[in-house]
Amino acid sequence: MSPRTGRPKSENSMRERVTVRLDKETSKILKEYCEKHNTDKAAAIREGIRKLG
Repeated sequence: MSPRTGRPKSENSMRERVTVRLDKETSKILKEYCEKHNTDKAAAIREGIRKLG
């Protein structure tokens, strides 16, 4: 039998998926933030959620 291939499991895997709908103004704010901070939308949203706690 061949050894298991692929990416190793992460200790902090992101298994939860959340879908949100944004109005145009909120989407624009998110897009501008991502461009300014050179990050993607998912990372920016995770950062915002952490600031809530």
